Amino acid sequence: MKASHTHRQHGGRFALVSESTGTGPLEGQALVVYHDLCRDVQSVTTIDDWQQHWRAIDKDDCPVCLGAGTDQIKGNKALPCGGCFGLGKVRQDGETPGDRWEIADIALGLIRRQQHELAQRRKAMALPEVREAIQAARERGQADTIARQEHEWRNSPGHGPGGVRHTGD
Repeated sequence: MKASHTHRQHGGRFALVSESTGTGPLEGQALVVYHDLCRDVQSVTTIDDWQQHWRAIDKDDCPVCLGAGTDQIKGNKALPCGGCFGLGKVRQDGETPGDRWEIADIALGLIRRQQHELAQRRKAMALPEVREAIQAARERGQADTIARQEHEWRNSPGHGPGGVRHTGD
């Protein structure tokens, strides 16, 4: 079985086995069955958790570090991967870059992808509806935070005699 996915934070090699709907206590939930190739164990998670914590391995992801760019073999995440020189990507044919010019080509591809994504986000942020929605969410979050803090303060014990709260009235 070939690895098709990796965990976003912890790395590792995983293969998607199947998707199904839950039964019994899990009825109505969409589930994903996956195989952990490092531990040779099959597990189940919800599809939301799968989409949030796992990602598909791209063709140009480094076969050693699976796109993390850090040393996965020795477990030292402070060191760069020896297969991709810390880039997390390899040549389009899946081979490790051989010299600095191939590394530069891979880095240029990464820069172009990031510039494209940044341009897309700027276009989305230029829309007045998006700016209004973000501003409304910020204001709603601030009001919710203030109300929660006030509620916690009111329900917490005071420092007066018998734990009463003196508010200066």
